Parts: sequence; structure tokens; C-alpha cells
Amino acid sequence: MTRKALSARWVIGHENGAHVIFENGCVVIEGTKILHVGPAFEGEAERIDYGEAILSPGFIDLDALSDLDTTILGYDNGPAWKKGRVWPQSYIERDPYEMYSPDELAFQKRFAFAQLIRNGITTALPIASLFYREWGETVAEFEAAALVADEMGLRAYLGPAYRTGGQVTDSKGNIRPVYDEARGLEGLEEAAAFARRIDGTAQGRLRAMFAPDRIETCTEALLQRTHAIAAEMGAPVRQHSCQSPTELRLLQDQHGTTPIDWLDRIGAIGPNWLLPHGTHASDRDFALMADHGATLVHCPLVSARHGGLLRSFTAASAQGINIGLGTDTWPPDMILNMQVGMMTGRIAETQSALTCAMMFDAATLGGAKALDRPDLGRLAPGACADITVIDLSRTLQTTDPIQTIMTSTSGHDVRDVWIDGRRVMADREIPGFSDADYTRAQQQFDGLIAKYPDRTAGHPPVSEIFTPSYRRAK
Repeated sequence: MTRKALSARWVIGHENGAHVIFENGCVVIEGTKILHVGPAFEGEAERIDYGEAILSPGFIDLDALSDLDTTILGYDNGPAWKKGRVWPQSYIERDPYEMYSPDELAFQKRFAFAQLIRNGITTALPIASLFYREWGETVAEFEAAALVADEMGLRAYLGPAYRTGGQVTDSKGNIRPVYDEARGLEGLEEAAAFARRIDGTAQGRLRAMFAPDRIETCTEALLQRTHAIAAEMGAPVRQHSCQSPTELRLLQDQHGTTPIDWLDRIGAIGPNWLLPHGTHASDRDFALMADHGATLVHCPLVSARHGGLLRSFTAASAQGINIGLGTDTWPPDMILNMQVGMMTGRIAETQSALTCAMMFDAATLGGAKALDRPDLGRLAPGACADITVIDLSRTLQTTDPIQTIMTSTSGHDVRDVWIDGRRVMADREIPGFSDADYTRAQQQFDGLIAKYPDRTAGHPPVSEIFTPSYRRAK
């Protein structure tokens, strides 16, 4: 077994429960694990010197974009119910349909997984929209996703999203829930069967997760059953919650309380629950997250694009809430998300309240804690050899590598990525991925946009759904 000794100007190591910095450091890989982290290594090894670069723990994305992101279409186009983000009653009556073919869905995952790797994400919990689906995600597409993740070397927690309900709007924007509980419970059982098959495959890189859709349209039975199965398996549950005024209203109308309080009342929350986004959480919601040991999944970029932010990263952390990060939108750039999280966090609080180290911890150690994986999110002997190499040769460096990441780099600066000791991206190249994939992705995205009138209230043409920033000259 050939050892590989990676060296660089900066190495983010880990000692005594915290990240540490080695200048002119070295990381030695033996098999799938890290053998050595420190200033030098005298033993025999194949040596790779990255020069002016950072050897960082691979990023852990708890809400990892895994489709062609339709939220970017709403950036200057709202409100959501008028722009195809809520199904109109007329679409329900005509029967929702799959807007992508099975081949297109498989390509989406392959394209998305490549983007995650390209941005230094080594562990991913995929998330995709259900707006363009007939109902939920399918086991068949996740069987294909598992094959792709294995081929590309991505460490992934996989499970199709399922739901017992959805949102529907009338012509005036009155949004209400509609339910098909039997269909949702069947989706859960199919997801559970998939979870049992997939968990621990691909030399342990693939694990199971459970992904009930938005909390406002999940029934009590669905969440209780999810909680029981996931607890038995030791698998994470990701539940989107506390993310919009509409969600809060629907929870209050249906259950007379707030999202996390409802989970607490029905006994469907625990340390394995991952909760994006928290931007509309009450003080009691935060307190209950802390009491149950749940993880708050902070997705700064997608929240900020729509005028939202996490009101107090530091207060949540001080309460004992574990905080991890998610991308959840295009581009799936974890570095950009950390930077936006720093800026919005300091706007919400003060400059000194939120430090670069706190945000970097969320992208690494917070994700590892959420997954109960002390072998991830750190570069230390015995940990998995998941390493992100950030090139600094074309940027302006500060005196500290973490502060340099937050001020002077982006996902484009990720040069190499190692997962389980395998170099899955070298010199920004991913085997089997080319510029032609970007062309195909755009063509597929354009095809979906063309179908937007079908699921938009009033069924206006695309030109009225998405308005240009400036007049189109002729």
C-alpha cells in the first residue's frame, strides 16, 4: 500500500478536539485513512507538494444541491405562488406529471455530484426540489444516484424525498395544504427498504438518510414512523423547517404551534434530526433544538438571496445547538456560503460576535457531529482521508489561512479533492466530466423552464413568468 505525503504552505490539522494550523505542513495518507498530520514526515511515501495552498478537511454539506436549481429563477421574480413555486389548483386537477425523464434525473445527479466535488465537498446529503415532480422522489433514481456516487468517489447519505402532502394555491394566492397520506406512507416504506439496502455499501462511503419533505405538509403519522425507523437504523433525518412565513402560518392553522414545538409534541425529533433553515425559528424552537440535540443546518446563500438570514448564529451556538452548513442552491459553493454566512451573521449581530473559525467549524466539525462521525470533518491520524486542496497561488493572502478562505477565495480555487484516500479531482479535472455536461445541463434546464406555464397559476407564458432585468432590444 503506497503512502502519499501531501504538503502545502498551510495544513488545517486537528488536536485535542479543535482545528489547529500547521505552516509548511504535511498530511500522509495510508489507504483510506490519514496516518500523519504535522510539520514533516520522514518515512517513505509518494510526495505531492501543492505549494501555496491550504490542505483543508473536506467540507460536509448537510443540504447538498443535487438538481438543476430552480430557486435561482425566483431571484427577481415573485411572489412564489405566481411564478410556479406553488402548484395551482388547475394543475392538481389536470394531474401533476414528471417534468424530467428517468435519464434526465440520472444526469442531474451526476452533474450535481460533480459540482459538489468541484467545490471541495466530500460528504453530501443531497436535496432536490419536488415542484417539478409528480409527487416524491423515486427509489429508482436513487439507485442510479448510488451508482454515480460510487463511481465518482463521493461520500454520500442517500434517500428519496417523500411527503404526505403538498401546497396548492388559488388564483389570488391563498395557499393551503392538500394531502394523500397513504401515498406518503408508501413512499416512506419504499425509502426505508432502499435505506436498508444501501447503508454501508461502496466500502462504507454510502449511507442511508431519511428525507421527509417540508414540515408544513407532513402528517404526524409520517414523521413518527420516520423517527422510529431512522432511530432503529441510526440514520439521519433531514426535515426542512422554520424557513418561511407561509410555513409558520400553515403550522399554526393545522397544529396551533410552531414547527419545532410540534415535532417535540409528537415525539419526532432527536440527535439524528437535521433541521434546515432556522431563519424563522422562535426562541422556543431554538431551545427545543438544543434540548433534543438536533442540528441546525444553516444555508446562508439561499436565505440571503431571498432577504433572509439566521438572526443569531452565536446565540444558537451558545445554547448548545450544533450548527452545520448546507449549500441548497446554485452554485453549491461551500466557501461562498461560509462567506455569506459571515457577512449576514455580522449584520445581524456585531463584527466581533461571529468569527471565521466558528463558520469553518460549522462546515467541517458541525457536519461531522450531526452525522455522528468523529472520523470526518478533520485532518487527524485515523480520520478518513477526505481532503480539500485550496489553491492560493492567484489570490491575496492574509496572515491566516482560515481568514484567507473567508476573504480571498471561492469554490473555483479548489484544485484537488481526496475522498477515502482517492484523488477524485486532480488539477480541477474530474474523470468522465467535461464541458459538454454543462451544455447538456443548460439544455435540460431550458426544457424545464418551457414547462413552467403548466404549473403556474393562471398558466401565463414563460415571458410573463420570468421578466427580464432590462427591456429586450430588437
